[in-house]
Amino acid sequence: MRNVFRYANIYQKSMVIAISLMVIELIVELVQPVIMSKIVDEGIVAEDMSVIYGYGAILLGMTLFAFAAGIASSFFAAQVSQGVGHDMRQDMFRNIQMFSVMKIQQFATSTLLTRLTNDVTQVQGLLFAFMRIMLRAPLFIIFGIVISFTINIPLAFILLSTVPVLFIIMIFFMLKGMRLFRFVQEKMDRLNHIIRENLLAIKLVKVFHRIGFEKKRFIQVNTDVMNVNKKALWVMEIVMPIVHLVMNGAIIGLLWFGAIQLETGAHQAGELVAILNYATRILASFGVFSFLIMNLSRGRASAGRIDEVISAHPDDDATFKSIQGRLQGAVTFSEVDVQYPHANSFALEKVSFDVRPGQKVGILGETGAGKTSLLHLVPYLYSPTNGTIQIDGTSIEDWGNDIRRHVTLVPQEGFLFSGTIRENIAWGNEHLSEEQMIQVAKEAQLHDFIESLSDQYDTFVGQRGVNLSGGQKQRLSIARALAGHPSILLLDDSTSALDADTEKNVLQAIRQRACTTFIVSQKVSSIMDADMILLIENGKLVGKGNHTELLQSNPLYQAIWRSQQKEGGK
Repeated sequence: MRNVFRYANIYQKSMVIAISLMVIELIVELVQPVIMSKIVDEGIVAEDMSVIYGYGAILLGMTLFAFAAGIASSFFAAQVSQGVGHDMRQDMFRNIQMFSVMKIQQFATSTLLTRLTNDVTQVQGLLFAFMRIMLRAPLFIIFGIVISFTINIPLAFILLSTVPVLFIIMIFFMLKGMRLFRFVQEKMDRLNHIIRENLLAIKLVKVFHRIGFEKKRFIQVNTDVMNVNKKALWVMEIVMPIVHLVMNGAIIGLLWFGAIQLETGAHQAGELVAILNYATRILASFGVFSFLIMNLSRGRASAGRIDEVISAHPDDDATFKSIQGRLQGAVTFSEVDVQYPHANSFALEKVSFDVRPGQKVGILGETGAGKTSLLHLVPYLYSPTNGTIQIDGTSIEDWGNDIRRHVTLVPQEGFLFSGTIRENIAWGNEHLSEEQMIQVAKEAQLHDFIESLSDQYDTFVGQRGVNLSGGQKQRLSIARALAGHPSILLLDDSTSALDADTEKNVLQAIRQRACTTFIVSQKVSSIMDADMILLIENGKLVGKGNHTELLQSNPLYQAIWRSQQKEGGK
């Protein structure tokens, strides 16, 4: 909760105004029973209409003034709560963007979505309730009892005796509710995960005819959310009946004892009316507490989850050495090990090689050998567990995230954003001219396809490129990468969906570029003319050299070559 009030402090002026106006409402509400007692004793009992009209006018004026203060208070309270929500989402999003890939994997995508949306909404509700009624309710209870003692001490003692009991009940259920609502949010994470997973894999679900299975899986998780939510709400809702029971018992006691005092002439009717008025309003305040406890339980649980993201150290947010000009593109790995969290073995082990600027490097190995892990080290998406990586003679830790302005990665599955083809290509370079855009599209063997479309470069691409084929998405991703004119280009099997001729033309265009290029491929034919080929097996570098050298000296490379030659001959 400390972070919540740190954000709220930015809107300190609006918060002070909102609370001040709420205090005005509170004062009016505290004074009203006193005025009503005056109307009863000095007006109704004494049959003096002038007193009734006079105090009635004061009461009406105060009510209208409190009404205006309440509206203004709500306006400023909303300004604070919405501003805090806006700032929290912004900082969370920024922090997530600056997480290393290793760190972001500690949070599931579904939980990050829940924290950015639902959890922030819960905190906003808590803040609004705090400024409007959370302070008002306990203050009214305290000052209402204090004023009651100035009116009638015996009746005030009856009222006071109920307060500790109710506070103990409230605290007990609040603590229980906080634990349950945190559990609810965790269940919501799981529900969002199932929904997201199904939406992303809907084609696969249909093809494998697993709709029934996925429906059962969703029903189970959805039912868990419902059951936990019901339990949490039951715990919160049971507070109100208990409060009513205790307070109604107190009111009965007040009426009984008040009637005795009236008979004996120990007090006036107006005093009893005032005390009863305070009792019913205190009852209403405790009734509000059940709503407040629910908000506080949800809000505290959500605030803790938000704090985990905001307080997590953003690995990419450090100050690194700034890269001046263009990198030459020399890459050196020295005894590099990589081990992922919770893994028992190394993804890469004792990998060493040296690449000169402008060289083309092929990376070959079976699935799971460690090719992608090696590639992800170059743009500093991961840090090596052991060993050193140097770019142009400087440790990659010293370059930090600034290295990414000069290194571009094209993954196997080209990710496209909602927008036009033009916008997706220019995503790699916002200053790209029309001529440059056409040039990179031609290099990616995409220009002729784009020209065949009715809107050409302004053709809308659905989310994740849903209206494009796998090969078209890969070529568009390559065009986007080339648009940034990188010093180091990383192709992670990103031509796998292309036919042989198209792949040949794309790779030929890339080879003519003055940049160091790493090409991961399953096919020897795609990398056989590279300046250097790295052969990886089970995370270890088991071969290094050009095609001719490896074909002469490396048994594994020879076996792969022969196998692919036979397959190509069939």
